[in-house]
Amino acid sequence: MLNEMNNQVLKRLNISKDKSNLIDLGCGVGGTMRYALKKYKNLSAFGVTLSEFQVKTGNKLLKNKRGTIVNENYNNTPFKPNTFNAALAIESLCHSGHKKESLQEAHRILKPRGRFVIADAFLKKEETDLCYGSHYAHRRLCDHWSLTNLGSINNVKKDLETIGFKNIKIEDISLRVAPSVLHVPFAIVGFILKKIFTFKPLKRESLHNLKGSFYALLSGLHLKSFGYYIISCTK
Repeated sequence: MLNEMNNQVLKRLNISKDKSNLIDLGCGVGGTMRYALKKYKNLSAFGVTLSEFQVKTGNKLLKNKRGTIVNENYNNTPFKPNTFNAALAIESLCHSGHKKESLQEAHRILKPRGRFVIADAFLKKEETDLCYGSHYAHRRLCDHWSLTNLGSINNVKKDLETIGFKNIKIEDISLRVAPSVLHVPFAIVGFILKKIFTFKPLKRESLHNLKGSFYALLSGLHLKSFGYYIISCTK
């Protein structure tokens, strides 16, 4: 499922057969970068993350693969304007609430006619307009996964337009990613049982992650309030 998500995002970037470069905004340990570099031999890639662990681990996995991860904030990167042919953000901009600053930085470092693709969960309405159940699930999700908040899909579209992005296409793929969410209860139970039978303690961080996964499932059941989207646009 992760590979298919990578494939769908990269397909929308329209990567040229000529020499190209890519930036992953919030790259984790570089899984998407490695997938892209394997698929496109003409591509080089940079990734940014605030986690030193991800930088160290990701660069080991990227050794000799035309990719580098740097410890930087995707809201304020050190790259010069008009540097990259393509930019992507898979489930990363949510950590800063899908702020306009994040979108502006992507626009700044992209070359003219460069492509930007986001894959993430968004609110379908303002947080203040959520029903009690949706609001509760949203706040618990953010608390356990260290998110500021999920941005409103309508506000994000307006911000992209204001910044100057063109050819903005928004695809609701909620039902396509539903199978990956429905496995959550089984994954939680399996993980806990494994810890019990191996006599290993359940770390605080793992417990937070498990709770976050549960509230992600709960949020997904509120189809009028939450959605999973792929947004693609051009500078």
